[in-house]
Amino acid sequence: MGFLDFFRASEPSAVKVAPEKQDKVYKSKRIQTFITATLGYALYYVCRLSMGVMKQPIIDAGLLNATQLGIIGACLYWSYAAGKLVNGFLADGSNIKRFMAVGLVVSASMNLIMGVLGVSALNGTIATTVLFGAFCVFWAINGWAQSMGAPPAIISLSRWFPLKVRGTYYGIFSSSHNIGEGLSFIFVGAIVASFGWKWGFFGAALAGALGVLLILLFLHDSTESNGLPPIEVISGEKSAEDYERDRESMLAAAADARQAARLETKKLQRAVIKNPGVWILALSSAFMYMSRYAINEWGTIFLQEAKGYDLAGAAAIIGVNPIFGIIGTVVSGWLSDVLFKGDRKYPAFVAGILEAIALALFLFGGPAKWINILAMVLFGIAIGVLISFIGGLMAVDLVPRKATGAALGIVGMASYAAAGLQNVVTGLLLDNHIVDGIHDFTYVSWFWLGSAVISFLLPVFNWKRKQQQI
Repeated sequence: MGFLDFFRASEPSAVKVAPEKQDKVYKSKRIQTFITATLGYALYYVCRLSMGVMKQPIIDAGLLNATQLGIIGACLYWSYAAGKLVNGFLADGSNIKRFMAVGLVVSASMNLIMGVLGVSALNGTIATTVLFGAFCVFWAINGWAQSMGAPPAIISLSRWFPLKVRGTYYGIFSSSHNIGEGLSFIFVGAIVASFGWKWGFFGAALAGALGVLLILLFLHDSTESNGLPPIEVISGEKSAEDYERDRESMLAAAADARQAARLETKKLQRAVIKNPGVWILALSSAFMYMSRYAINEWGTIFLQEAKGYDLAGAAAIIGVNPIFGIIGTVVSGWLSDVLFKGDRKYPAFVAGILEAIALALFLFGGPAKWINILAMVLFGIAIGVLISFIGGLMAVDLVPRKATGAALGIVGMASYAAAGLQNVVTGLLLDNHIVDGIHDFTYVSWFWLGSAVISFLLPVFNWKRKQQQI
């Protein structure tokens, strides 16, 4: 078996499920796949955000400074941005169980290796310059592996759920990143506070290993590979005869269709690239991701240095943000569809203002615990809405349906490239403003807050823009 063959989508099973058992088997495997995709992707996040909890202990140990940590974080987001584009295409024709499991194996392995390197650095076995270079390389590899998580998880919804309920399950699945972020801060934070920062990497690797086990046991590639009829037939969208006839027609016209599709795709992509509305939203999402990942990556160290919290307490407060983000993510679609009749500009604008208020409260509101928890509650809800709208739906609304992927690709690339840039800028600002041995967060705070304000102001330029006709 070749490398590419290993990842190829499974062939239909030769062993068919008896007709009287099909409904029961289908529902059982469908819910297994859905729960596993959601939990599996949440555990991906634990392997992605683990370092955000460890920054202060690493600095205190004298191994790396804030600038170096910012560059390391940027390596992950930049490789993730590139991988997000490539792996989205590769996953379409893949065995999603293997694709998703391999990505998490690599991600967990990078966390494990970095934990071992941390132990070696603390023991004086390797120099700090070597540690910095190695962390950049391995965290970049982790970024690429992270981009192998979302595509197969989302594809599983297409392979196992009929169109009429797919949106509902997608909305619930979208909360997986909030669950993962919460686990990162609470679980990894507790480990680091109890056993030391290097154990944070080991804890994340353990969470990743658990995710791999879940994926291998309970994520199923397709209905047909499990002895069931195609999802179109199970759901009643097509009869078995219609499905076979359509399939044969598609195969017969494949060569012409591929050529036509290539030409149409190029035409659509060129048009979307020239659409100023998409680029406005890409910039808006970029600034929103700067403020989002500023809190995820640096919020814990901010509470420790600027407000005097211990690591466990700081991580627990930041962990409130993604938990309440679930509310924003799940409610956002209902808000725009039911209350605003598909018009997303007003709820997005209000959510942007709410995010800026929450950030101002967090950054300038004093050390009281209730103030910081309230700030993270509001921030989480606002970011949940903004990820859905500015990070996706508003761009989709601007382009023809067949150009959706191109629009999302531009927005996604800009978002994660900006998240990486934010890490570098934050690190440089902190290292260049140190007072009495403690980082001064004044300039960083205005940088984060300014990013949030620019993010919700930019989409105003699109308020009168109509869907692109090609």
